[in-house]
Amino acid sequence: MKLYKNLVNSVAETLQEIFVKNRYADRAIEKVFKANPQWGSRDRRFVAEAVYDIVRNFRLYSELAQSQKNFWFITAVWLVVKEIEFPDWQEFKDLDREAIVKHKESLKNNLAVYESYPDWLWELGIKELGEEIWKKEALIMNQQAQVVLRVNTLKTSTKKLLEEFAKTKIVLQEIPGIENAVQLVKRENVFQNSFFKQGWFEVQDAGSQIISTFLDPKPNQFVIDACAGAGGKSLHLAALMNNKGKLVSLDVEGFKLEELKKRAKRAGVFNVETRVIEDSKTIKRLEGKADKLLLDVPCSGLGVIKRNPDAKWKLSAEVIERTKALQQKILFEYSDMVKVGGELVYSTCSILPSENKEQVNTFLLNNVNFEFIKDKSILPSEGFDGFYMALLKRKS
Repeated sequence: MKLYKNLVNSVAETLQEIFVKNRYADRAIEKVFKANPQWGSRDRRFVAEAVYDIVRNFRLYSELAQSQKNFWFITAVWLVVKEIEFPDWQEFKDLDREAIVKHKESLKNNLAVYESYPDWLWELGIKELGEEIWKKEALIMNQQAQVVLRVNTLKTSTKKLLEEFAKTKIVLQEIPGIENAVQLVKRENVFQNSFFKQGWFEVQDAGSQIISTFLDPKPNQFVIDACAGAGGKSLHLAALMNNKGKLVSLDVEGFKLEELKKRAKRAGVFNVETRVIEDSKTIKRLEGKADKLLLDVPCSGLGVIKRNPDAKWKLSAEVIERTKALQQKILFEYSDMVKVGGELVYSTCSILPSENKEQVNTFLLNNVNFEFIKDKSILPSEGFDGFYMALLKRKS
């Protein structure tokens, strides 16, 4: 494609929004798209792919550019590395392509730089997972995430959805071993699709879908999703319950629950009730009520770096420590909502044992009224996002 200066400018400006103004990458890209409604799909794709790739590999590109603030030059370095031809612009006059390529080759043995991770995070990954596993996962997490859909069985079936999509240019394929999960063979915008607007599917990673089935809610049960957010897992739980029984979705942020309500309406979910957690009384009122409780707790998000590459640069060791304290608090306090004989799933989108198995072990040591049933770890190298889930049962 022909390269225009305003596109390169837009990439550089979007990077500034992310790294200087601390805006999330998806929001920054959305902002630049709104400011340039004249762009066609090719221009939008170029800007989005450039921004995400530079964010994903920011340490490498800023090292090659010898700058963390000259976003125009960092973008120019990206063009060189990707072997994209660009015009003989004045801004590129000091660009030494050969030196950039040689410098990149010289960094291959410094994996934290070459694969673009902060030193503290690289060291933490090795400490928690071991060098061999961490290196493998770190490389995989720098790849682009697959687009996975969950078929909404309240409205349609996997067979029907595949048949209808076959009539369009969007190609889907089933994911073996995960019921009602399909993935796009090629990335496309599915949000303008009529089937999405009718609530036939949700965009939800395969690993995330496994969490709801791991809890295994049944029709007519009392189910609580206590960290519901915008409700991706709540909608799946409702479908597994066949809209029968009661599903209570809780969150500390009311605006997320408002989004859940909109999504529930589109999905044809009517057995869900939302409640904002305003204080400990919200939890106390539900003590001993839940047949099933999902605790999809806040976490480092390391398992979803493919999807949110800017998390690498927004995280810190201190943030992870504070998050682990919050995880333990939620697990200890919210578990009281489970009735005797009921079950809870503790889950994260992290791959760090200290956020996962170790949190569960600490809880069980201090809560003899719960017993461990099973757990499951999903690593990004398995093809999807990284998740952890543990099923616990209340004995007394």
